[in-house]
Amino acid sequence: MLHYSNYCTLQYCQEMASRLTTSSYAVLGLLAIRPWAAYELAQQATRSLRFAWPKSERLLYAEPKKLVEHGLATALQESVGQRNRTMYTITDEGRAALQGWMTTSPQPPLLEAEALLRLLFAENGSIDDLAAALDEMAADAAEKRSQVVTINTGYLDGLHPFPQRTHLSVLFATFQLEFFDLIVKWVGFAKTEIATWPATGGLGMTERTEAILNNIKDQRSVLESPPTIP
Repeated sequence: MLHYSNYCTLQYCQEMASRLTTSSYAVLGLLAIRPWAAYELAQQATRSLRFAWPKSERLLYAEPKKLVEHGLATALQESVGQRNRTMYTITDEGRAALQGWMTTSPQPPLLEAEALLRLLFAENGSIDDLAAALDEMAADAAEKRSQVVTINTGYLDGLHPFPQRTHLSVLFATFQLEFFDLIVKWVGFAKTEIATWPATGGLGMTERTEAILNNIKDQRSVLESPPTIP
């Protein structure tokens, strides 16, 4: 049975869910850790949220204002030297809405990868064009993996800004590391495959393509059992 606080009845949480986006809850989750200025939210999103929900980076300056409008956060003007900044703080209603969101079903994973889109329509370009796109995909994944490694190994030296959350951050990182490793490994497989193509179009069902399909049919990993190069 689900339990809701006085601030978050079932009806209230359902109403909030219809008004807020996942990016709203991402910002609300950051506010649940501590108060932030808008630029600090952007910095923290660059550090962590971009690895799972990059959309939130574009919305960070609008989302806190939305949360204030719904009574889920407060905004307080502060003076820092000769500059003014707005500090956002979560309210009790905001914590209750965040708690309610945690009980809902998450959206299914979505993958955006332009290199894969170019692969799908590769007959409109050359093999070199496709290989270059795949190389960039692998390089980007390798760079992001390096960033995740740097952030997380720093925790061993006490560099986590919120040490009480280390168990969550590290488990989160393991998915990212496995994901980026998979991209790099798959790109290597894909480039080996396209290196056997005379062109990007008109090949249809080749022997190697049939071997890949048989792996899929047998529910075996394509990457673990790639076709042998003749």
